[in-house]
Amino acid sequence: MNQHPQHAAFSHLLLTGTYVHEYTYEQLQKAYGVTINPSLVMLVSVDRYPDLIMGKDIEWKVELGQTLMKAICKTVGVPFTWLWIEEGVVALLLELPAQTDQLPPGLNALQIAKDMQKATDAQRISVSIGIGTHYGDPAMLQHSYREAMQSMVDRFFQGNRLIFSYMKKKQADAAARESMSAYKEMIENERIDLLARVHIGDVEGAIAVLPTLLEKVAQANQYHVSRFQSEVVDLVMMVSRLVLEAGFSAETILTENAHFIQELYRTIRYDKFVQKVCTYVRQLTEQVALTQMLEVSPLIRQAIRFIKEQLNERIMLEEVAQYCCLSKYHLSHLFKREVGLSVVDFINKLRLEKAKYYLETTDWTMQQIASQVGFQDANYFSRMFKKVHQLSPSEYRSRKIVLDSNKFS
Repeated sequence: MNQHPQHAAFSHLLLTGTYVHEYTYEQLQKAYGVTINPSLVMLVSVDRYPDLIMGKDIEWKVELGQTLMKAICKTVGVPFTWLWIEEGVVALLLELPAQTDQLPPGLNALQIAKDMQKATDAQRISVSIGIGTHYGDPAMLQHSYREAMQSMVDRFFQGNRLIFSYMKKKQADAAARESMSAYKEMIENERIDLLARVHIGDVEGAIAVLPTLLEKVAQANQYHVSRFQSEVVDLVMMVSRLVLEAGFSAETILTENAHFIQELYRTIRYDKFVQKVCTYVRQLTEQVALTQMLEVSPLIRQAIRFIKEQLNERIMLEEVAQYCCLSKYHLSHLFKREVGLSVVDFINKLRLEKAKYYLETTDWTMQQIASQVGFQDANYFSRMFKKVHQLSPSEYRSRKIVLDSNKFS
């Protein structure tokens, strides 16, 4: 079903609110030959539209649009006009009275939305719908349009075939805001753990903890999409800085970041968003690992990967050997010959390197850091650290703070 171009132009002027510079509303109606008085905007969005259109031609898109509008027109029992605001998303401008059969307008609009979903389901088209606020003044309809858009941001997390109401979202956001800051403090340690894993080139360990961290970031931001996305971009930038510190080209990394962030903000589904972040963080962490890569055989590389993944835990030589399908004696011989260190010395070296990151970036106690990197005894950790770096952990942290302050003074 095609809309008359005059009606489409009328709808555009209402959604943008720009008609007020040229017409009164009555003049606008007369100029475009329209008698409707819209009071509420709904957005109808075809679910998974970017996936659906892959490989499809323009004729397929036209047919989809016409089928969708036929289903909507047969269902909606009040006067309305519409405008396609982007591919796969149509704005409906509905004329709804302030009350219908003593029901508030929001409930009436909700029933219309449910009926539309049933009609589109019958055509095998899954849609999600956002409902703006009812306004008596046509000049305010642009606000209903923006509210309908804002109501649908939760679709990023929640999936398909859903109905979103701006008023319900507004109330839920206000109720959840109080607990947000406390929850954010709870996930900071996990963020630091991820970065510490990247710092030592622990690729699989970083990717193992990342999805859980992203889910907690979403919870901490009460599933507010723009805040969640912004915080994840900040996290990616932190990972990128570690790659730069490892010696990679700033120009290359910053260019890759720019392209990645653009692609990330175009992602409309949470699951795909997480998948893309994990893939990119894996690539960045692999670059850090590449700078630390030793010229060793695949078997020893496998042992090193296992050690990095288990570094926070107690690691027995027998476990590493079993993972590599070798005897502990054979593993010890190969490891010492190829790496130049015993397995135990290599484990301690990695733990101390990870500890340096915690000393530089947190105010954790020595016991907290020791436990986090796999040393059960803080005193043993301090002795090992001083033996390697000729400074105690506390002295290293103090010197680092002084150096950093001089750098920026």
